[in-house]
Amino acid sequence: MAIEVGDLKFENGRDRIACYGSLDLTRDKAGLALARQIQVVLASVVQALEADTALPDAIPPPKQRGKVRNPF
Repeated sequence: MAIEVGDLKFENGRDRIACYGSLDLTRDKAGLALARQIQVVLASVVQALEADTALPDAIPPPKQRGKVRNPF
């Protein structure tokens, strides 16, 4: 599942939330609305993590994919 706030994407994975993209929070009502949307998304992430009683201290980083030949 992925949630988009402007051009910023939050993608739910098995053991991590990927956050990627770009977003400008402008000093106006539109920027405030975007900031509130991000706040809701992050609050739900925190809530889910806090509810997990088996939360490990750390997980290993994602496995690196094999090297890709440079096409240039």
